[in-house]
Amino acid sequence: MHLVGVQLLGRLGVVQRIAGRCVPANRGKHGQETQNKADANFLVHYDIKARTLTRLTGSSTAFSRTFKILSKQESGPTPGFILRPGRGIPLSCPVHAATPLSEMDWIPVPRRRQLERVGITTIDGLLTHFPKRYEDRTRFDHFPTGDSEEPVCVCGIVKKTSLRRIRGWQKMFDVILEEEEAHALSQPITCRWFNAHWVEKMIVTGQRLVVYGKPKRSGSSVVLAHPEFEIVENDAEVSLHLNRLTPIHRATEGLSPRVMRRLIWDVLEHMEKTPVESLIPDSLDATPRGWALRQVHFPDNQETLAKARRHLVLTEFFGMQLCVAAKRAEQTSQPGASHFVADTLMQRLHAALPFPLTGAQQRAIGEIRADLAALRPMNRLLHGDVGSGKTLVALSAMLLAVEAGYQAALMAPTQILAEQHYLNFLRLCEPLGLRVSLRTGARREDSSALPLFENAVQRVPGNDGIDPLPDSEPHILVGTHALLYEGAGFTRLGLAVIDEQHKFGVLQRARLRNQGVAPDVLVMTATPIPRTLTMTLYGDLDVSTLDELPAHRGKIVTGVRDAAKLPDAVKFLREHLEAGRQAYVVYPLIDESEKLEAKAAATEFAKWQEFLAPMPCALLHGRIAPEEKDAIMEKFRGGETKALIATTVIEVGIDVPNANIMLIENAERFGLAQLHQLRGRIGRGQHKSYCILLRSPKAEAETAEKLRILEATSDGFEIAEADLKLRGPGDILGTAQSGLPPLKLGDPLADHELMRLARNAAFLLFERDPQLERPENQRFRRVLAETRKLMLSQVS
Repeated sequence: MHLVGVQLLGRLGVVQRIAGRCVPANRGKHGQETQNKADANFLVHYDIKARTLTRLTGSSTAFSRTFKILSKQESGPTPGFILRPGRGIPLSCPVHAATPLSEMDWIPVPRRRQLERVGITTIDGLLTHFPKRYEDRTRFDHFPTGDSEEPVCVCGIVKKTSLRRIRGWQKMFDVILEEEEAHALSQPITCRWFNAHWVEKMIVTGQRLVVYGKPKRSGSSVVLAHPEFEIVENDAEVSLHLNRLTPIHRATEGLSPRVMRRLIWDVLEHMEKTPVESLIPDSLDATPRGWALRQVHFPDNQETLAKARRHLVLTEFFGMQLCVAAKRAEQTSQPGASHFVADTLMQRLHAALPFPLTGAQQRAIGEIRADLAALRPMNRLLHGDVGSGKTLVALSAMLLAVEAGYQAALMAPTQILAEQHYLNFLRLCEPLGLRVSLRTGARREDSSALPLFENAVQRVPGNDGIDPLPDSEPHILVGTHALLYEGAGFTRLGLAVIDEQHKFGVLQRARLRNQGVAPDVLVMTATPIPRTLTMTLYGDLDVSTLDELPAHRGKIVTGVRDAAKLPDAVKFLREHLEAGRQAYVVYPLIDESEKLEAKAAATEFAKWQEFLAPMPCALLHGRIAPEEKDAIMEKFRGGETKALIATTVIEVGIDVPNANIMLIENAERFGLAQLHQLRGRIGRGQHKSYCILLRSPKAEAETAEKLRILEATSDGFEIAEADLKLRGPGDILGTAQSGLPPLKLGDPLADHELMRLARNAAFLLFERDPQLERPENQRFRRVLAETRKLMLSQVS
């Protein structure tokens, strides 16, 4: 038996990490030595105080022989050490970021399968599974004596456990935890779980627990309900989990924070001498990536953690902005065609309006006109508050394209919205002699073939010899997803307008673009986009902002009331309906649900018929047949129906100037932006309007804050920022419609300055090296490829 070498890989408190190579010597038939390399490598933990060795790799037989040799070394253990089973990292297997976990034999197969189920398939995936928070286990909080809104982290000994049945089938598991050095005045705390069978099997009396949760007083006891917990074992790994700033990784089935911590530590230990390539320019941040990965998982202190996080957030943002910059560079390099000749049609439209355009509308039209005239495809975002006149700006742009001899199309997400646009366009465009068509899944409608405005026809042949459209072809097409398929009627698409674009997938938007030859594209959103997100969601687009409301918009008064005030709201609503106005009553559900405590439109409709009799009401929701929806909306627009009892199907696309009351029940069930959008259905005429938000008595504090914001302001930009803070960027960026990779660490709101730095660095890189051909930029090609792969996994 020959000991080839022993290497001290690292120290963790009193634990040494020892690696080496042992060659068992055997004599063959002719007396020569043969080497059994299968058991050559070993990796152990040696606890100096306990004088124990924990085996991490190899067979127990080979290790027994190895340890006998090690025991004779001066730095090794004395005879009588304890051999514990375990697995570790084979030294012969080099570990790199791209190494698949399937090649890591030291990770048990069941564990690898658990990791794969949560999308972790490579070493890089494991190392970028960042902690969700940290616990300072160099000192624990004192045991709480009362309620606290802030969570506490305490360590104690399990004194007693109990399991009780409550309300028939439910189980309540209590763990009484007391301080390690309890005294007469010490007060234990109760950790409580409901129907958590897996917890019952894990915790027993005498164990040492670290628990994290919000304490609440219950009778004479202080209770932590469903706290996060970790069992502390006095083994060789205890210093990995205690006496440090301890990372808490997101847990999932079979993968506790303790397990993830151990796995990530082992990988980092083995990669200690492996160079890790930086994924951002040194000018952006020169911190070594390998050091940052170690510190973000196992920080020395808060300062090193902040420095490591900054580097990794910049890396994440830079990859995203690299993709945005590449897309922008690709778009600007594409050949296009000019879709602007003159603005006679647009000027005639504006002259016929009963109100002037706002300064913001005129500015946006000027920006779009310059894009249409350019010889590259337009890619522009138009956003603004509810009722700021986005549709009029879009129609103005469409008229410019039509006058240049091209078709224009507007795609909307719902039939109701598409039909609303169609009716408005028909009313405004027929005096101009334009043909407008509707294409939805249920309807295909064309306006009469009127002669095109004379000046527009005369100008077309001068535009590179383009012939006028055939008389049978529509100038403007309005529709839903039906525009994406054959037979929609495109002959020469020059401008594609996508309304409510976030409700369409990335591939659907691309398919509409492909209906023409390099058409200009204008996308619109229902509500304003916070500036922090325009750099991410729409970083590849030019942005036009409508930050003014038309002067003719009526004032809207918003009030939040308890559900018990419904009789008063009904009385108020009747008074306005009797004066000739109309109203919307909105519910979160179509039918009642056993799982949700919320009212439903179909159930409440009969009550409203009784409340408002003899005035006629109508029920509208998404499951009603399209033909019936059309009839219901036609009656409401005409004033025949006084109140519309509906779901969020009316969120967009409804424009009835006479409707001045919006009553929303269970308002806490709706999102802030959604409530603001619903409120935008009123205030479209000269009458003063009222939005009444009825909240359930069980509404939580967070929902009360949401409704308070809506009551305090009608500024859509303020509401968009508040909505972003309440929901968090992950809820917005993590959608399949964005087509962006999900963020693991960065927060576009809190880290907006880092996003700006990453964006500037990415765009500067493409400005200096558009093809990323320089040797020092080759690594960014790989970053770009990986980010695009993640993007493809997100698109819909």
